[in-house]
Amino acid sequence: MELTSRTLVYTLAAVAAAALLGTLWLWPRLARQRPLPVLGRLGLLTVTQLAVLGVLLLSVNDAYGFYSSWNDLLRPGGAPLALAAVKGPEAAPAGGQLVRPTTEGGLEGVRDVLPAGPPEEVGRVDSVRITGPASGLSDQVFVYLPPEYFNPRYARERFPVLLALAGYPGPSLHLVEGLRLPQTAAELQRTGQLAPTVIVMARPTVAPPRNTECVDVPGGPKAETWFAQDVPAAVRSAYRVGRSADSWGVFGYSTGGSCALRLAMRHPGTFRTAAGMHADYTVPNDRWTDGDLFRGDKDAAQQSDLNWRLKHLPAPRADLLLVSTRAEDDYAATEQFLAEARQVSAAHPELEVDSIVLPDGGHSFESWRRELPATLEWLGDHLAPPPDREPRP
Repeated sequence: MELTSRTLVYTLAAVAAAALLGTLWLWPRLARQRPLPVLGRLGLLTVTQLAVLGVLLLSVNDAYGFYSSWNDLLRPGGAPLALAAVKGPEAAPAGGQLVRPTTEGGLEGVRDVLPAGPPEEVGRVDSVRITGPASGLSDQVFVYLPPEYFNPRYARERFPVLLALAGYPGPSLHLVEGLRLPQTAAELQRTGQLAPTVIVMARPTVAPPRNTECVDVPGGPKAETWFAQDVPAAVRSAYRVGRSADSWGVFGYSTGGSCALRLAMRHPGTFRTAAGMHADYTVPNDRWTDGDLFRGDKDAAQQSDLNWRLKHLPAPRADLLLVSTRAEDDYAATEQFLAEARQVSAAHPELEVDSIVLPDGGHSFESWRRELPATLEWLGDHLAPPPDREPRP
């Protein structure tokens, strides 16, 4: 059973309940002060406590997504995961060695929240594992393919791509179950508000449980290289998607939104369009980033500070969208960044900055779900349809 499987939680809960009932039933029979009854009482207490603790830990992990698989939990501090091909009912086409189908990620447990029907009518969500030669990292992601992807009329067409990033420490499954991204995208495409688009759903936590903020950590995980080089290359190798930056966008919520803005500003040759929902604009120094993510490298810290980049570096050729609410705790930081970005944009039109600001709402899926349709529409309007087609055989 997968680490995020509901069956595992239910099984452990059943074990805990059975252990508790067994303890109540057997305790009087083990009341003697002899070695074997004492050991029996200790065994009953140990089994019950371990089962209850296991249920609690699994429930917390499911809610916050610290680990999305047994590999995440058992691998040593951020070492690359082994690449293993696992055939499943929703196996994706393995168009290259960088992408393999997998049953990781917990998608099977939330099939009921996805549109039901054949792929040519409702699209498909694939669970795949990507391995990156440039970063040395490997992780599981979901790929949403629109119905048109399976239509013979589009057999030689390439599709625009959106890379969607969850918050920290959430798994990519939160984009499916919490944000309801495939469902919302499918509805917008059905009503003509969003062009047929491939959506790659990933998590920023590529070295759990550490928060890398999607940057290359000095002496540590190369998260920025993973997202800016490895993921696009792998997706292009396995799916019919656009190759130019104009047809690639990136967005996310919370830490994923911060990553999205940072990737577009630092790598406009890969992602021309980005949207940050309730994002931060600097890399925090806290316990989740091990205090100082950059190990004292001030230049690396400045390069990842989006406010500093606006003031000291040439404006990138990028289209940015800031999404927030006036009730958000860090809305003042959004106002500051937006004001500075608009000043830069006025002098350098290659940088376009828009905003969506709601009057209320917090740092929650409820707010992000409200903001998602308008965010996707904006992204779709700024993604250029790929001019290239699949070469003729």
